[in-house]
Amino acid sequence: MKAHQKQITVHAQHAESAPVIYLPVVIGDGTEVYERCRELNCPPFTLVGIGSLNWNRELSPWGCDGTVRDAEPFGGQASGFLDELLNWIIPEAESSLPQPPTWRGIAGYSLAGLFALWSLWQTDAFSRAASASGSLWFPDFVDRASTAPFAGNPQAVYLSLGKKETKTPNRMMRHVLDDTRAMEALLVARGIPTTLELNPGNHFAQTDLRMARGIHWILTH
Repeated sequence: MKAHQKQITVHAQHAESAPVIYLPVVIGDGTEVYERCRELNCPPFTLVGIGSLNWNRELSPWGCDGTVRDAEPFGGQASGFLDELLNWIIPEAESSLPQPPTWRGIAGYSLAGLFALWSLWQTDAFSRAASASGSLWFPDFVDRASTAPFAGNPQAVYLSLGKKETKTPNRMMRHVLDDTRAMEALLVARGIPTTLELNPGNHFAQTDLRMARGIHWILTH
């Protein structure tokens, strides 16, 4: 299915009402993540993969320089993508389901993990979020989040990071563990059930499995 120019893929194998998780993906259509979820014996749910995104532009909440010299800058157009998600993608995806969802969650890896968390401050459409190896180093994100109210009442948040992700010469990314721990503390202080899982490897290790573990957690907590 297509909503605007995005590629939308609905993964569902059940006939009754169940949660729906929305997953922006940089490559593929979410099939690999859904398969890992099934291997982890996730409860019944629907996964909606969203592809054909301009990653740096549409998943960044505000503009800033790229991570290295001459890299593409971050375009800061997450608000536009969120509007498209709420007004076009969600209605189209859920119109294909036999029953309305019991609740909605949002999940993402890397910059999509940042977007998933940021969305909790922008809309009450999602009650749970999973951010796997999320780009929480993004300039000013944690500071702004710490002083802003949520749009709704999040019920659970999953965070993860690779243990080697701080071992980088990149000045923007090297403090990602501190930023992720700060986000965990912020969420816990606001009474939201939250976990932070540290995984072996760097940012690119077992990405589908890491994302599936996050989805499993928010489905079961």
